[in-house]
Amino acid sequence: MLTFAEEIFLLALDDHQGMVKQLSGLAIGDALVGALLMELAMLDRVDTDLKGLRVVDTAPTGDALLDETLKEMSGHRESQPVSRWLMTLSSHAQQIQDKVLAGLIAKGILKQENHKILWVFEVRRYPAIDNHEIKEVKIRLRELILSNDLPDPRDAVLISLVAACRLFNEIFTSRELEKVQPRIAQLAKLDLIGQEVAKSIREIEQAMVLPMMM
Repeated sequence: MLTFAEEIFLLALDDHQGMVKQLSGLAIGDALVGALLMELAMLDRVDTDLKGLRVVDTAPTGDALLDETLKEMSGHRESQPVSRWLMTLSSHAQQIQDKVLAGLIAKGILKQENHKILWVFEVRRYPAIDNHEIKEVKIRLRELILSNDLPDPRDAVLISLVAACRLFNEIFTSRELEKVQPRIAQLAKLDLIGQEVAKSIREIEQAMVLPMMM
C-alpha cells in the first residue's frame, strides 16, 4: 500500500517527462507535508483538539519518513495550529520530497534516468517503470467521485488532500471537474483533519500570492 505522500507525488508527476508538475499556487513540498500529517492522523499518532494538532502517541510507525516527522513533532508538547506544523515541517520540504521519491524508486514504481542537456548539465528525471500505480490512484478516485458510494476512511482523507492541492484536474477534464465539484466538496468534508490541512494549505497559498500582488 502506498502512503498519502507517495500517492500525491505520483498524481503530481508528469510520467512522460518524469518530472513533478508545478502545483497551482502550492509547492509540492507543502503538499507532501500535509500528506505526512494526515498519514500520522490515520495511524493515531496525532489528533486534533480545540487548539490545533498534537502528538498523542510517539510509538514508531515503521516508516522512516513518518517516524522522523513524528520525532520532530514530539518536541512540541502543546498543540500547534495545523498551519504552524505545515510551515515548520516545510523547512525540510526538499528532503521530504527526495525521501518520498527514493521510496517510490525502492518499491520499483519509479526508475531513475540521467540525461544531459547540452552535454554539460545533468538533469535527473524519474519516469514511471510502468504507470500502473499512477493509473490506480487516478482510476480509484475517479470511480469513487463518479459513483454514489461513500469512501473508506483512507480515501476520504486522500480526497481532502487532493482537493486542497488542486490535483483533481489531473483526474478530470475541466468540464467534468465543474460537474463533480459539489460531490468532491461533500466527500472532502468527511475528514476533520483533512479539512484543517486543506484550510491551512489555502492560508499558505494566500500568503504566497499576496506579496506578488503588491
